[in-house]
Amino acid sequence: MGYKIVVAGATGNVGREMLNILAERQFPVDEIAVLASRRSIGTEVSFGDQTLKTKDIDGFDFTGWDMALFAIGSEATKKYAPIAAKAGCVVIDNSSLYRYDADVPLIVPEVNPDAIMGYTKKNIIANPNCSTAQMVVALKPLHDRAKIKRVVVSTYQATSGAGKEGVDELWDQTKSIYNPTDEVPPKKFQKQIAFNVIPHIDVFMEDGSTKEEWKMVVETKKIVDPKIKVTATCVRVPVFVGHAESVNIEFEEFLDEDEARDILREAPGIMVVDKREDGGYVTPIECVGDFATFISRIRQDSTIDNGINLWCVSDNLRKGAALNAVQIAETLGNRVLQKG
Repeated sequence: MGYKIVVAGATGNVGREMLNILAERQFPVDEIAVLASRRSIGTEVSFGDQTLKTKDIDGFDFTGWDMALFAIGSEATKKYAPIAAKAGCVVIDNSSLYRYDADVPLIVPEVNPDAIMGYTKKNIIANPNCSTAQMVVALKPLHDRAKIKRVVVSTYQATSGAGKEGVDELWDQTKSIYNPTDEVPPKKFQKQIAFNVIPHIDVFMEDGSTKEEWKMVVETKKIVDPKIKVTATCVRVPVFVGHAESVNIEFEEFLDEDEARDILREAPGIMVVDKREDGGYVTPIECVGDFATFISRIRQDSTIDNGINLWCVSDNLRKGAALNAVQIAETLGNRVLQKG
């Protein structure tokens, strides 16, 4: 016996990826409904070897459905998530709306699966920010061994993190470089993204950080340990898919780089590719379509007593969004609903 699953936002990049991953991982689905906004009603999407037509989320009856994977943005989630939750359907939300709600668990299954039991307060589970998700998968096993005091992270985030419009803008601007008569001014991003990097993701906060940077700080504390100090600089780069991060970690006690490498090799969800030779590391283009979070460039930080540097790469549409949501659904099914 399987589950009755809803995917809301099925025509977007993340929604389509959710459908792909549900099929790839052979999630036990008895029935599936794909929802979208009114303007996308009837759009066809793929689920395994099936072709499904989207239904209007407005007025959809969530009664009798087990789980709903939401990829519709905060405004629409604010309207529809409470409706689904009240109908008894557990919402797994990819937006930022509920991440900082004390009554909503923020889950990365490799890191804090036990926290999922808190879903009963609102019948909602939050999916973290894409840049946070891949980093905490790497931090948790190291934190368990040597207690992390402080993290300094710089991100190199793909344009797909800004949705289809971000990908299109990079593509169109790149083409325009070679055909100057077709100038494409910045629209989705604050400055030209083609052949450029932009140290600005989301809005600026009063302290000079951006909201994307603030998210990484707050979410890491909620998922891993509130005592960890985090400072982040988040940068948009001219890459279509795949977020990369340079992570500097300071521990309470000494951790040797070889032991850190061994710990990460054994950790769930991680693939270590760390050879000190040309090409002995993973870049964003190589992680596309993969479930793993890849760790490379593991080395001692000689400027502090207990420091490790590493390079972290992951497919942001997968681990950063769709895969993590499906893993949450799997965890919920295995621990609570137990129908599969």
